[in-house]
Amino acid sequence: MPTLLITGGSGFIGRHFCRAMIETEWSIIVLSRNIQSARKVLPIKTRFIGDLNEIEPGIQIDAVLNLAGESLAEGRWTEARKLSIYESRVDFTTLLFQFFRNRGQAPNVLLAGSAIGFYGSGSQSLDESGSWNDGFSHRLCAAWEQSALQFENLGTRVCVIRTGIVLGELGALAKMLTPFKLGLGGPIGQGHQYMSWIHVKDMIGILQFCLSDLDLKGPINATSPNAVTNKEFSRTLASVLKRPAVIPLPEMMVKVLFGEMGTELLLQGQRIYPRRILEAGFEYEYSDLRLALLDILKK
Repeated sequence: MPTLLITGGSGFIGRHFCRAMIETEWSIIVLSRNIQSARKVLPIKTRFIGDLNEIEPGIQIDAVLNLAGESLAEGRWTEARKLSIYESRVDFTTLLFQFFRNRGQAPNVLLAGSAIGFYGSGSQSLDESGSWNDGFSHRLCAAWEQSALQFENLGTRVCVIRTGIVLGELGALAKMLTPFKLGLGGPIGQGHQYMSWIHVKDMIGILQFCLSDLDLKGPINATSPNAVTNKEFSRTLASVLKRPAVIPLPEMMVKVLFGEMGTELLLQGQRIYPRRILEAGFEYEYSDLRLALLDILKK
């Protein structure tokens, strides 16, 4: 039975992935800082460890999914918070590499977490070969990816998963629901910025596809093929909830409340196209935003 090590397994994406994989031929090990909390949200067949050194020398780790890292959207980007985010992603990935290098037993494949923040911001449609604009999120993702690509020196196939806005019962959508349900939702700023979204079921599907497709490596955009503007997203969400969406969040208020984080993550956007996963033959279950929201919000 092949063994899959998951870091960040109790997070939004991680818990969905674990549930999808637990009935497969894979044996799952989850590295967690809080095992007690992780047990509450992950399948009982999962093995939990609090330290990499708990993995016995005789156990071959065939694959790694690295999702560990502090959320970028939980508060203002102070210099201390930027450092903490950087350490939780870049430095941790380097520690992961060093563990396997010293162990002398490398995984066959690494699914490395990254984000579409790699591209910076803009309205131009970009695939994996697209250019980038500088900013904290780009510098963070670029360094994070370089840290993961060290695994190639060990002979590991590395897929860098540049994730968009994942829609599901948790995450960004959950934070939007209350104001929209109260009829207080609306576009952020002018609403012209693009939102590259993906249904959580397709997110998990892409991870599973990358795990099994031995030809895939390098950057993979994990977004729907159909990015929408923030204004269109707001209008569609309001329509699904049968609520109005006429109260915008002014650009100045976003900057005052959230600072640099608000500017990069809320006022700026990315229009990302998942060319490589489509060319590899992956089929989306939810490529239409309205259908995706209806599925997630169904009673």
